[in-house]
Amino acid sequence: MKVNVLAFGIAKDIFGGSSVEVELPANGTTQNLKQSLEERYPRLKHLISYMVAVNNEYASDEGLLTERDEIAIIPPVSGG
Repeated sequence: MKVNVLAFGIAKDIFGGSSVEVELPANGTTQNLKQSLEERYPRLKHLISYMVAVNNEYASDEGLLTERDEIAIIPPVSGG
């Protein structure tokens, strides 16, 4: 299945745009997505941490994904 992943903050720079399309297995999980993205964009692994949000909620690594999900990569943010 193909999923569209939105990028925010430094993730936009890493992906080279505001979104990317990723091919996952039919029963793909958030962990599968992270592995695929880190293989395709090795700089992503160098972030201290990043979260995956699915349908406006933070997702666990075991969460199942569907083609209709709204998926976003949320990099670490700092405030001040």
